[in-house]
Amino acid sequence: MTRPVSRRDSLRTMGVWVGGAFFPWSVHARNENGEPILLPDHAELSPLQEPVTAITLGAGSRGNVYGDYAVEYPDRLRIVGVAEPIPIRQERYARKHAIPDEHRFVTWEHVFERPRFADAVIISTPDDLHHGPCMEALRLGYDVLLEKPISPSERECREILARTRETGRIVAVCHVLRYAPYFVRMRELIQSGAIGRVVSVQHLEPIEHVHMAHSYVRGNWHDSQATTPIILAKSSHDLDILRWMIGSASVSIHAIGDLSWFRSENAPPGSTPRCMDGCAVESTCPYSALRIYHRNRQRLYVFDLPDDETQHESAILDYLRTTDYGRCVYRMDNDQCDHYVTSIRFDGGVTASFSMEAFTPFGGRRTRVMGSMGYIEGDMSRMRIVDFRTNEQTVLESSALDVDEFAADGHGGGDWRLIANWVEAVVRQDASLLSSTIDVSIESHLMGFAAEKSRLAGTVEPIQL
Repeated sequence: MTRPVSRRDSLRTMGVWVGGAFFPWSVHARNENGEPILLPDHAELSPLQEPVTAITLGAGSRGNVYGDYAVEYPDRLRIVGVAEPIPIRQERYARKHAIPDEHRFVTWEHVFERPRFADAVIISTPDDLHHGPCMEALRLGYDVLLEKPISPSERECREILARTRETGRIVAVCHVLRYAPYFVRMRELIQSGAIGRVVSVQHLEPIEHVHMAHSYVRGNWHDSQATTPIILAKSSHDLDILRWMIGSASVSIHAIGDLSWFRSENAPPGSTPRCMDGCAVESTCPYSALRIYHRNRQRLYVFDLPDDETQHESAILDYLRTTDYGRCVYRMDNDQCDHYVTSIRFDGGVTASFSMEAFTPFGGRRTRVMGSMGYIEGDMSRMRIVDFRTNEQTVLESSALDVDEFAADGHGGGDWRLIANWVEAVVRQDASLLSSTIDVSIESHLMGFAAEKSRLAGTVEPIQL
């Protein structure tokens, strides 16, 4: 039988998920998709005499998501420096945080030419520029918040881990799903034995077709050799959350996947190198740059539009004429897989299948957990728990919370919960207050490196921790 959950029960459940209380969305802070940020729980955090001070390296979308925490909570975090080579981004970030001219830098190297002038560094530079600044920050005594992936190189990941242990500094990796109320609750259920012993897990990451075209066909991560293979660039979150929820070390992995659709041979007749060049199928193409950026005004954060909204129209069209974002998705020099499937074995015999799929109309992870005494399934907005012993089903609905979905800020409320815990860890100098230190987060990267080796070689690869 199914037991409906009342609004009061749901609020109580949500309270467990976020530390005992229900918290609203930020009034002004948004993620890179324009969605509101879910405010974190500060009830159990230490009152601070002075805020933690931090320097942001990379003032793009993620640097702003993390930096906006300081705008909402200036008593806990203050941004005192920024390094950003794109002038308009640097100017806007400095203005938002009242950063003086002497603490504005073009590249991360310039920051470390100065004596240490903050408590910590937030590294949100491009993937291939994580290793250098992190190593320098640790050498100079900074604590670090490090955007994932740690590095595109296994050697560099291990070097950062070794330097962290040598210096004793705190390095939090931005595996924000560990802090999302939805996944926290799912892990609690698994680890409590609510469904008996976990036997296997199925996990799906639906990228959503427009997101795939934007980020991994036209966008910054279209070239896996120059940046990071998609299994790490997009899915290190998922490898990490599987490891964290199951609670056992990964042992081996087998992967298959390919770039099947976004290829020149699939370009429709009448298409052109750019969507604005008179393409005969532009009006019906789901990946049309004119449709996505101009008509639907989606994902415009990459364009650094002028403050004057009357200039947006011409600026967008200019970007579509001159940048990769206006190119035909079938004629890009991209190589990232658009479907990727892995089979993973964990210590104790637990198995997991993970699929990353580009061609979906939705985002938000889907997970099924099979246990000896029960079953859990969820989609980040709804969770169903079945107890085989009683035949009882419990359904947790987000609609009962007057919230459209738990995942409304893209990472299920995890972004600022990570920042809140990181600030507390820096204040107390206690890395145990974090669930995503580099010591634990590195395993997902080792899984990803092994998966890519398996995919290319057609082998089952051991995961060397």
